[in-house]
Amino acid sequence: MRFGPVPLTEAEGALLAHSVACGDRRLRKGLRLEAEHLQALAAAGETEVIVARLDPGDLHENEAAARLAAALVPDPAAVGLKLTAPFTGRVNVLAAGPGVVELDVAALEAFNAVAPMITVATVPPFQQMAEGGMVATIKVISFAVSGADVERACALAPGALRLAGPVHRSAGLVITQVPGGPDDSKGRRIIAARLAALGMELAEVREVPHRAAELAAALRAVAGDVALILTGSATMDIDDVAPMALRRAGGRVERFGMPVDPGNLLFLGDLVGRPVIGLPGCARSPALNGADWVLARVACGLPVSAADIAGMGVGGLLKEIPTRPQPRALAPRPDRSVDG
Repeated sequence: MRFGPVPLTEAEGALLAHSVACGDRRLRKGLRLEAEHLQALAAAGETEVIVARLDPGDLHENEAAARLAAALVPDPAAVGLKLTAPFTGRVNVLAAGPGVVELDVAALEAFNAVAPMITVATVPPFQQMAEGGMVATIKVISFAVSGADVERACALAPGALRLAGPVHRSAGLVITQVPGGPDDSKGRRIIAARLAALGMELAEVREVPHRAAELAAALRAVAGDVALILTGSATMDIDDVAPMALRRAGGRVERFGMPVDPGNLLFLGDLVGRPVIGLPGCARSPALNGADWVLARVACGLPVSAADIAGMGVGGLLKEIPTRPQPRALAPRPDRSVDG
């Protein structure tokens, strides 16, 4: 592509680089200049204009963006995504429903390394999305790019974007109670809202004393594809009441504790093939916390291993919650019964 000022006599068929006022009308950038436009520019006293002119083998920004989007998302419906029509060199990739974003990060990095004018920007890997949320935007920065570069980029990242939709449709919640413990009526509503955002329903809520035997029985009986535990007193050890109850019920603990703050006191396990999440106390708040990251992946059927949780620490320092004084290093020890 050639870019720069040319006499009006040489500008027909070129793309206008900058918007220009012509009397009572305005010619917008990106316009393909025709004879009538050049006449209007001449009438306005212009003798030259800054344009972009395509070379043989170049692709217009919209055509290039459409081809790139089709390579990154060849079958949008199959991967829970939608593509917008190209405009000003841009195609947006939208979530067709709730879910979690899966990215081929290495392929996307290679895609972005082909040419500076060919770009894709995405949300972070495993970002939870609502229907209509923007997963990525493909942008051709210049008015045209080399067709050969477009083909190279397309070949490097086929199918690199997808949305994993929910595979679990319900969850049961078991709440343990301690004398003087928190009122969990608000917590129930917030957890139900978290599930609804993932296309799930809160199938049942059971309340039991904060004792391993009663909690184990409730875990075996509670309805739902996923079992959630919210304890009246914070779970402080893998041998504390809630993890012990999961093992007594015949399940296992995959991971206790996570390097995400708030959210440290989460644990993840399994009971006869059903995922079990021990929620940290901060799950009573609607603010983002580590439980959201784990719940979203579990809801969408994505594996979450101990190593996966360990890897969440980079980027895992989330927004301060109002109940925790700042700075943390100088704060008095908070009430651990609702710590997260």
